[in-house]
Amino acid sequence: MIDSRWGSPRTQVLYDESRGDLRTAGRPRPVRVYEWEPLQPAADPAPVVLVSHGTGGSGSGMAWLAGPLAAAGFRVLAVDHHGNNVVDGYEPEGFLCPWERPRDLLLALDVLGAPAGGPELGPVGAAGFSAGGYTAAALAGARIDEAVAGALLSGAVPLPDIPEFPGVLEAFRAKVPAERLEAAMAGAGADLADPRVRAVFQVAPGLGAMVTAESLAAVQVPVEVHWGGADTVNPYEVDVRPYLEGIPAAIGRSVGPDVTHGDFIGADPVPRAARARAAVAADAVAFFRRHLV
Repeated sequence: MIDSRWGSPRTQVLYDESRGDLRTAGRPRPVRVYEWEPLQPAADPAPVVLVSHGTGGSGSGMAWLAGPLAAAGFRVLAVDHHGNNVVDGYEPEGFLCPWERPRDLLLALDVLGAPAGGPELGPVGAAGFSAGGYTAAALAGARIDEAVAGALLSGAVPLPDIPEFPGVLEAFRAKVPAERLEAAMAGAGADLADPRVRAVFQVAPGLGAMVTAESLAAVQVPVEVHWGGADTVNPYEVDVRPYLEGIPAAIGRSVGPDVTHGDFIGADPVPRAARARAAVAADAVAFFRRHLV
C-alpha cells in the first residue's frame, strides 16, 4: 500500500535479461521500481538513494523512508525484489538466495539513474530495512559467506523459521534438486560492490551472521546503522553487531529499548512505531545530506 502522505511514486517494471523469472522459464527477471522525485532537489543533479525492502515486503512499503528523503531533495528508487515481495507473491529462491537482491537495485540504477538523453546521475546512496539492510551493504562490498549459505540450503545447518514462508526449504528443494544446487548458488559470494554507491544507511539489518568479516572490514564508505532494542527478528548480537563493529566507518544507535522489528512494517503504525519511523527517516535524511550533498 502506498503511503498517501508522500504522494504516489511513478511505478514501472524493468526486466533483467541476464536472469530468469522464478515462475516462468524463458522469461527475464521482473523488477518493479517505485520512483519518488525530489520535491526540491538537494543538489543539481539530484542525489539518488536506492531503497531495499525487508523479507516479504515491498518497495511501496518503504514509503515511510522514501517519502521524507524525497521531501528533503533526494530522488528515491525503491524496488520489489522478485520472489520475495508481497505484491507478486513468494518463491523459495526469493527468500533463500539473497545475493540476487543487490542486482535488482543496480538494474534500477543502470536503467533509470541516468537514461539516455536524461539528466546526469547525481551522487548515489543505498538504504534498506532488514534483509534490505544487507542488500544496501552489499553494494558497498558486504559479501555472503558461501560456506554458510551452502550449509543452510543443503540442510547441514538448521534454517531459522521464516514466518512469511513456512516450509521454504522444502519448497526450495522441490524446485532445486541437489544436483542443481551448485548452479543455484552461483554468485552467492560474489562481490557486488558498485563504486557509484557512496554511503549506506541500514535499518534493523538482517543476514549479519551470513556476511564475511573480511568483506565488512573492506567496506570503505560511511555506514549508519539503526535498530530497535526489542527486535527479536534480527537481534542486535546476531545481525546488527557484525555490521556496526565490522565496518570501519560504521556508526549507529538504537532507536528505543521497546522498538520491535514489526514497528517498521505495515501501514497505520501505532504511536511507538510512528515515532521510531519518523526518527529513523530524519536521521537518514541528515546522513545522506552529509555524504551525498
